[in-house]
Amino acid sequence: MGLRGTRRAAARAAIEGLRELSAQRLTSSQLFRRADELLRPVLEFDAVCWHTTDPATGLVNSVQSDDLSLGEFQDAVHLEVWADDLATFPKIRRSGLHAETLSRASRGAPQHSVRFREQISRHGFGDELRAVFDAAGGMWGCAAFMRAADRGPYPAQQRELADTAARLLGQLLRASHLPPDEPAHTDPTPAVFLLDRHNRPRALSGPAEELLARLADPSPTSLRVPTAIAMAAEHARRAAHGLPTSHVPVRIRTHDGHWYLLHAATLRETAGGDADEVTVVATPASPAHVIPLHLAAYGLTAREQEVALLLIRGADTREVAQQLAMTPYTVQDHLKSVFTKTGVTRRQELTARIMLALNPPPD
Repeated sequence: MGLRGTRRAAARAAIEGLRELSAQRLTSSQLFRRADELLRPVLEFDAVCWHTTDPATGLVNSVQSDDLSLGEFQDAVHLEVWADDLATFPKIRRSGLHAETLSRASRGAPQHSVRFREQISRHGFGDELRAVFDAAGGMWGCAAFMRAADRGPYPAQQRELADTAARLLGQLLRASHLPPDEPAHTDPTPAVFLLDRHNRPRALSGPAEELLARLADPSPTSLRVPTAIAMAAEHARRAAHGLPTSHVPVRIRTHDGHWYLLHAATLRETAGGDADEVTVVATPASPAHVIPLHLAAYGLTAREQEVALLLIRGADTREVAQQLAMTPYTVQDHLKSVFTKTGVTRRQELTARIMLALNPPPD
């Protein structure tokens, strides 16, 4: 077997290794570590940043890296939100691809990227491959793979391999967001964070200090708050400057499986002054926000989610058929698929499973 054949075999083995992870109940952090072990030899990258995201908006809400010192991560957050750059995560997602390289997006001139000039090249890297992990209509994570300048740009075969891997990782990350079997109680009191212009906390109120630990990034960064809070604050500043943003509120999942909404707004010391300080309010997500995420985590299609939501709200087959303009037989077909994917056999079990994840029984 020649070198090309050996590389193809290694790529197939890496993809098969990813598929085998579906049999394990891994957290997103554990999944990223296993994916790193499988993909590093075949994608030939030298450093990687893994991120979970808000499934609904694709907004980055955590960071994990064993390769990089994240002492300048505040600058990376600022660039991610403010720079209209090449091959950003949102642009890759809108393109219909799951992976893109900076060298290809720039047509061989990566210096046209502000991210390349200010971060990638400064740390000795010559190319970056970004991947978005989409599944079941949501974006569950993303990653940036950097390689040393002396390796040259990523070839087409590696970008295509990353695209295939990203599709699988989307499904695996989605499954890692299934509701916990025994959800812990959560404090309904809003947590309030007052941040300065560098996203450093000036004041905390409510259960904010305790929530900081539950939202902490897997890897330490230069930020004094979790990535999700800093990203919410930067998007609030964009809005205050009249720039488009669709990332409010931000959804974030705690380490113990609870979803929160982050609402951010700027403060102005004087009329017409700069929007530097930001207040971020974290509130437990309502059932209206959480139930669609739980249903998506089970891998339900958009239509199946519509059927399941109506069932959970108490509609019968005839009412579901009327509201969704389908026949009762079609509703029954969707129900069979919903039951199979969620591991239940009756409507009452489906409702109980979803509602228990939202409202754990009292001690």
